[in-house]
Amino acid sequence: MTTIPAGLGHHAETFREDWLEGLADAYARTVRRVPDACGVISRHAPRPGKVAVVIGGGSGHYPAFAGLVGPGLADAAAIGDVFASPSAEQVYRTARAADGGAGILLACGNYAGDVMHFGLAARRLAAAGIDTRTVLITDDVASGPPPVDGRQIDPSRDRRGVAGDFFVFKAAGAAAERGDDLAGVTRIAAHANAMTRTFGAAFAGCTLPGAAEPLFTVNAGTTELGMGIHGEPGLRTTRNLTAAELADELVDNLLPELPDLPPSGDGRVAVLLNGLGRTKYEEMFVVYRQVNRRLREAGLRPYRPEVGEFVTSFDTAGVSLSLMVLDDELTGLYDAPCDTPAFRSLPGAHPAGSDDRTDAPAAAAVTAVTVVTAASDTHRATAAATGSTADRATAADLPATAALQAAFDLVAAHEAELGRLDAVAGDGDHGIGIVRGLRAAVAAARAAEPGPAGDPRSAGDPRSAGAALLTAGLALADASGGASGALYGALLTETGAVLARTASGTTTTDGTGPVCDTELFADAADAAQRAIGELGGARVGEKTMLDALDPFRRELRTRAGEELAKAWRAAAEAATRAAADTAELTPARGRAARMGTLGYGHPDAGAVSLALILTAIGDTLR
Repeated sequence: MTTIPAGLGHHAETFREDWLEGLADAYARTVRRVPDACGVISRHAPRPGKVAVVIGGGSGHYPAFAGLVGPGLADAAAIGDVFASPSAEQVYRTARAADGGAGILLACGNYAGDVMHFGLAARRLAAAGIDTRTVLITDDVASGPPPVDGRQIDPSRDRRGVAGDFFVFKAAGAAAERGDDLAGVTRIAAHANAMTRTFGAAFAGCTLPGAAEPLFTVNAGTTELGMGIHGEPGLRTTRNLTAAELADELVDNLLPELPDLPPSGDGRVAVLLNGLGRTKYEEMFVVYRQVNRRLREAGLRPYRPEVGEFVTSFDTAGVSLSLMVLDDELTGLYDAPCDTPAFRSLPGAHPAGSDDRTDAPAAAAVTAVTVVTAASDTHRATAAATGSTADRATAADLPATAALQAAFDLVAAHEAELGRLDAVAGDGDHGIGIVRGLRAAVAAARAAEPGPAGDPRSAGDPRSAGAALLTAGLALADASGGASGALYGALLTETGAVLARTASGTTTTDGTGPVCDTELFADAADAAQRAIGELGGARVGEKTMLDALDPFRRELRTRAGEELAKAWRAAAEAATRAAADTAELTPARGRAARMGTLGYGHPDAGAVSLALILTAIGDTLR
């Protein structure tokens, strides 16, 4: 972050809550907070009989997503931590708050964490009797081939969603506002997505709240063409470009990707030149001048063009260009009025020729000006170190809490390393996210683990540990967000469920009740691996946390007859070796999968963090 000094009390741990509260204060006329959730809802929602359009994604992208909530656009937005998806719990609570009884459309970018959490929320809504549909947005032409009709969208394979989100949200919101049913709103959202394409470029990276160093960088004097909004590497690197050259790159990469022009569209395209956070409006107008010229030369008619910030990447220096090919229906929906904190469209007709200049354009000026340079170091903020009692072990901790506390301590000590590993071919937030999640898991387990400390019946009872792990897993997924939050949350909850279920009604020969032994934990590890594989779709060998979990569970199963502490430590050593060996694998899942061989030679951050957790837990066993 480049504008708020640490002296103002700005801390990464509270950033999401702080800025959402400020937004609700500033725009109380338009939005309000969702009770007990990290989300905002239109002041006028829910509206009985109206389809609710619920959007969402990570912090750091404002105006997306909370700034696009209000009449005529989204009804509500669930918000995650910086560059992390909102958890399923937050999406569910936000959607329930917006439900007007006509069904809910969930819309988000095609990222692994968003897909998992929005998908889990959709299942919960359906189980609650609420008709729910989901549309994944796939406009970024730099991130992969276009989705194949009839095939389920896969975040490891298909294009991600970037600034074209805005067009999809706008069309869906307008359709819901005019009274379309859920099937109709879903059709419009999918149609808008199919007609939208985006290509971007970055000149300098971003620094997260409270961080002293950038999350990612762009080499001085260069431009990354096709870089993603979380710092995902681009298609190629070039020298710094002039404004006209940059506009040419944006247009040249989009024109071949555009869908066929519909006969009713007369060549109309909605145009969005989007700033990624640090690029000044005046600079973007210089770029748009050439964009407009090039589009018209190609026979296209820019319709209600917008230049500004719609989907940012914190303080990244860069721009993206989005085009939505219009037909008569999409044109009417794009024209429809809306009122949100970040975007307003007034009612009224938009006559033909309204986007054509009535004065003569000035002669071309000198364009040999670089658009953006890297930020100076004086703009970077640092945050004071903070701590809480939840971060510290206590003598009263029962086994599950003590194990999670040890895992938190060890992973927190390696937080920076995990972030560096994740940044090789991802967004670099794994260390931050898993530490945040484990902190919440420890607090939840400490509150939930039943039985008095020192009571051997509580200390060794799988039911006690199972209850704690079930609660801890939900807390971890909620606090961590992102794909890792969903997967690690599933790991804990599935383990807890097996312990609680297996122990129910069983007793030992001495009548003291069930005990945690190696065979029981081997069963739990098997179940956890199945759950994670089903949730994330990954398999062993695809450079994920499964590549550490699989050898752990196999070693534990082999040693099922041994004393737990000895067997666990041997299995943790196997996981540690396997995590190191992931350096020899090529990513096949998540954002890293799009980067091909870029991640080769570096261990997988998820596998490494899991090995650390398993090692730390082993050290607590006696």
